[in-house]
Amino acid sequence: MFQLPENIPLQFTTSQGQWTQIHSPNDGKLLCKVQEATEEDIQRLLGETKSIQIKISALLPCERSAILKKTAQYLKDIEEKLAYVIASEGGKPLKDAQIEVQRAIGTLELCGEETLRLSGEMIPMERSNAGKDHLAFTLKDPIGPVLAISAFNHPLNLIAHQVGCAIAAGCSVVLKPAPATPMSAHFLEEALKTAGLPWGGIRVVHADIPILRPLISSSEFDYVSFIGSAKVGWELRKQIAPGTRLALEHGGQAPAIVREDADIDLTVNSLTRGAFYHAGQVCISTQMIYVHESLFKNFLQKFKESASKLIVGAATHAKTDVGPLIRPSEVTRLQNWIQEALQKGAICEFGNEVSGNLKQYLSPTILSGVSEDSTLMTEEAFGPVVCVNSYRDEDQVLSRINDSDYLFEASLFTKDITKALQIAKKISTMTFVINNHTAFRVDQMPFGGHKKSGLGMGGVKYSIEEMTRLKQVIIKI
Repeated sequence: MFQLPENIPLQFTTSQGQWTQIHSPNDGKLLCKVQEATEEDIQRLLGETKSIQIKISALLPCERSAILKKTAQYLKDIEEKLAYVIASEGGKPLKDAQIEVQRAIGTLELCGEETLRLSGEMIPMERSNAGKDHLAFTLKDPIGPVLAISAFNHPLNLIAHQVGCAIAAGCSVVLKPAPATPMSAHFLEEALKTAGLPWGGIRVVHADIPILRPLISSSEFDYVSFIGSAKVGWELRKQIAPGTRLALEHGGQAPAIVREDADIDLTVNSLTRGAFYHAGQVCISTQMIYVHESLFKNFLQKFKESASKLIVGAATHAKTDVGPLIRPSEVTRLQNWIQEALQKGAICEFGNEVSGNLKQYLSPTILSGVSEDSTLMTEEAFGPVVCVNSYRDEDQVLSRINDSDYLFEASLFTKDITKALQIAKKISTMTFVINNHTAFRVDQMPFGGHKKSGLGMGGVKYSIEEMTRLKQVIIKI
């Protein structure tokens, strides 16, 4: 098993910035330290951006593809080390961290393939008289420099999407990783440089949002990609320069509906994963489950039994299913929300136990009979807490889901595929999953949310398209 080196913290050196220590959410142990960027560093980054972009956009698609595929191979060679890093810095259970590394490798390989598929089209000019004696075609140019601000919960694969797609499109990228999980970003940076990415193609910066504002508002960046809280993301939207394209990926409440004809065992197994994977710290983690009243008692009993089998503990232990929350304050927040729900009549069916030397672990928690006006039913929980309510009228449930401010992903469990497809037409979430949990994602599929859940479209092919600009060429013949 790979072990992090003792007393040899990772150091990202800028100029005169302050050093920040990074501690593991598992036990508070010091992992590394990073140097925060200063205002002078930010101005230097801005000054370099244009010349670096010229260099990156000059790379041929086949060259960009080769770099991305070599990067993927480099990550394969250090796969075990990366998984341990993710578990150590982000608290994701080791077995899930291993899956994330494999996904990141696949994401970079997909980026390498998609950059070879970027192409324009011929325009049929003679469909009108005005187009007579003209030829026209389109090209896809890199949109320009990209600023990527990432989140902690998938510290390698999220940045593989943001950075890999940018490079595939021919864009340079400045990356700000989440403050809690910088190590994965630097391993990816090292991998890209080892694979032959020219200097400056990726630049990693550590800074609080106020220090980053000159980057966010600068017209030097043509694309800003933000993954994180809705509160911060929508505020950033007000700050970006006119003409800069913006992608926001926030969270949702990820409701699941269990119809009266659902396969109970399949449903319970799936929703246990969907609700408690990575301690619920996933933007599409199942937060609300609506169960038909005829199945409610049976479902609830089996769901509690399934949750009781999950092992809570340090993410670096091979058998752990549910690791810590990223910081103890998140446990406090969730306990306050749980207490509010209980005061409004909810029942704690299981869990709500806090443990750990820092009070950083919250056991899988199941509430029933949760009032619709409880914070747990109106805001994103982002933790291992799920609300299970019974229903009789399916249309009322759909109306409740569609009225939400967060429309990202929802799921339905049923044996009636005709009914499922009818509901698929009615529901307003961006993604609708049938007979699997809401946290399901593969990296080639489109990924994004409506309303407060986000702006723009993720997924390798779709992000690369958004990071290109259509250019038309017309020839008079």
